[in-house]
Amino acid sequence: MNEATQPRRPTWLAGSAGGPRLARHTLTLVALALLLMPLADLSVITRDPWSELGRMLRGLAWPDFTAVESPFQALGLTVAVALWGTLAGVVLGFPLALAFARSRLVRAGCAFVRAIHELFWALLFLQVFGLSALTALAALAIPYAGIFAKVYAEILEQTPRAAAEALPPGVGRLSRFLYAELPLAWERPAAYTRYRFECGLRASVLLGFVGLPTLGFQLETAFREGRYPEAGALLWCFYLLIAALPWWSHRRLIPLLLVGGAFLLGPWPAVDGGLLWRFLSQDLWPAPLLDGEAAELVNWLARIPELGPAIGHTLLLGLLGTVGALLVALTLWPLASRHFGTPATRLAGRGLLVFLRSTPELMLAFVFLLLLGPSMLPAWLALALHNGALIAFLAARHADGLTPGMPGLPASGRLAYELLPRIYPGVLALLYYRAEVILRETAILGMLGVATLGYYIDEHFQYLMFDVAFFLLLITAGLNIAVDTLSRRLRPREVPLEDPCLR
Repeated sequence: MNEATQPRRPTWLAGSAGGPRLARHTLTLVALALLLMPLADLSVITRDPWSELGRMLRGLAWPDFTAVESPFQALGLTVAVALWGTLAGVVLGFPLALAFARSRLVRAGCAFVRAIHELFWALLFLQVFGLSALTALAALAIPYAGIFAKVYAEILEQTPRAAAEALPPGVGRLSRFLYAELPLAWERPAAYTRYRFECGLRASVLLGFVGLPTLGFQLETAFREGRYPEAGALLWCFYLLIAALPWWSHRRLIPLLLVGGAFLLGPWPAVDGGLLWRFLSQDLWPAPLLDGEAAELVNWLARIPELGPAIGHTLLLGLLGTVGALLVALTLWPLASRHFGTPATRLAGRGLLVFLRSTPELMLAFVFLLLLGPSMLPAWLALALHNGALIAFLAARHADGLTPGMPGLPASGRLAYELLPRIYPGVLALLYYRAEVILRETAILGMLGVATLGYYIDEHFQYLMFDVAFFLLLITAGLNIAVDTLSRRLRPREVPLEDPCLR
């Protein structure tokens, strides 16, 4: 058989062009998830989840606002914590952004603090400041400082240099920044700060799950005790708060909100400097390390037998959540796009996406836990639905800006041949952006009983074993940094979506 008649192998996955490369990435992710799925505990423990779901839906449809105790105080404290925490993150992160590109130490420190979830920072500061506003503000300000430093630095790097180069020689770095760089880049940092404040509202709600008196504390209590009409009222309060954000968070109202929030945050705890120093210098570190006993340190590490399975469960749930988010995004984005359906169906689709992306993963996982019982399944559903809805929302917005070239195609052809190939690089890029966030959320879902690293971190904090808890936090941060680095190497470079939510 000569060369001309030899059968050729399929080459649709070969080559370095964008299409085959994206297909290889997607198929590899899906195949890896399917291969490892038998290792995940996805069982349903409860006998009749549908009746419980019906009760929850009835509570959401017919909320009982009269049963909510002090709703305005809880909402006000939630807003105050988010506003002051975000502001503190800006104040701390902005100077770091100026040194971010020139200092490897600054980049490493920012990567570390943003790799640890706000709830873990709250657990850490609870041991020193107790259930106080200072704990909540520190839990938001520290990771947000690392996030702001990185994002602001990237925005400044993309700012045109023509104005700065036109300044006379000898102009100082601060003057160059204030007069030639900041005015050109102002809109993008401002937009990202507004988005981060919305994230801060969700994080402020979640702080109630560790006992801080924000809206999440009442939500968890109402759901756990089966008071679903009250829980529905609290959820509606939160969704209305998010929906009305453009109006009540206008820049002219920010000073008034800051002053009012300062009154709600008190009283401030008395900080014992000696106790704080002892906690930072002794309690967080293994005794063999402080004493310089290497052999005892090895024995101390050997007494953490859950470390390997905890890391494995964390990575497995992160992988399943990432693939699940991709499948949810590909399924849901057409529901909100102007190219499909009717105005009524598009309104319903957009409402569904806003509902899912506005509800934090921990809250979704808590509801699914009540429905399905303790397994990895509630956490997986929560990660897939929340992150998939966020990606679908941005993908639909991108698709709405495109004009199909073949208007005579049916809806299925328009989806498969015109729109999906054009938006899919952005969808995959968004997925890689969210991979590190998904892993951070995977760790904290352990607080609900899933055997990830977060489960053991929470357990050791409860037993006052701060050295082990802090060591597991370091492991969690290292995993997040590694996944973030890998996702940045893999994400497509031809990203058409530009949005603050990308980060």
